[in-house]
Amino acid sequence: MIVGSHLLQLALELSGTFVFGLNGALIAMESEHLDLVGVIVLGMTTALGGGILRDVLIGAIPPAAFRDWRYLAVAAGAGLLAFLARQIWVRLGRLINVFDAAGLSLFSVAGTATAFSAHLGPVQSALLGTITAVGGGTLRDIAIRRVPTVFSSGLYAVPAAAGATLTAVALELHFYSGTVAVIAALVCFGIRMTGVHFNLSLPASRPPSADEGSEA
Repeated sequence: MIVGSHLLQLALELSGTFVFGLNGALIAMESEHLDLVGVIVLGMTTALGGGILRDVLIGAIPPAAFRDWRYLAVAAGAGLLAFLARQIWVRLGRLINVFDAAGLSLFSVAGTATAFSAHLGPVQSALLGTITAVGGGTLRDIAIRRVPTVFSSGLYAVPAAAGATLTAVALELHFYSGTVAVIAALVCFGIRMTGVHFNLSLPASRPPSADEGSEA
């Protein structure tokens, strides 16, 4: 049984599926020369990959993406829309980051609620909510042979974890609601977009310089 309103949960997941499908397809087209099938497949991978990973980990087999045709339809439709209207999206280039932040936010909340409804604790639920949010993009980046965004692109896992943690706390303390879900998603969205705007990032490793190598 899904925690809270079934309609709220479905709305969060389908909205996240759509915006991540757009984002994944647009990033794929930026990185590779892909045909229509390739764009749609990578859009679907971004949109559905995190949720499939979560469902496999909690033992919800087959995953929701294969039990409910709406997930596949929305993901494929988003990829097709991205392909057909590519020039419009290119002119509105910043929207790629907005779609990414929106998908991250929606899935961090929805993924946490789904994990909690499988009788996991709040810590485990928040972890799986974070995996739901970043998993699809990670699979997409691996497919197009680039370092996954979650490991290299500013604040990414941090906002997902923040949204997931707020959701898990609300669920554990029994005050989760539509309003709380929106607040948690907005916190995630705000942190991600702030990071993008100010180019914020966590401390990163760097290869040793030639001088450092010679000293060794």
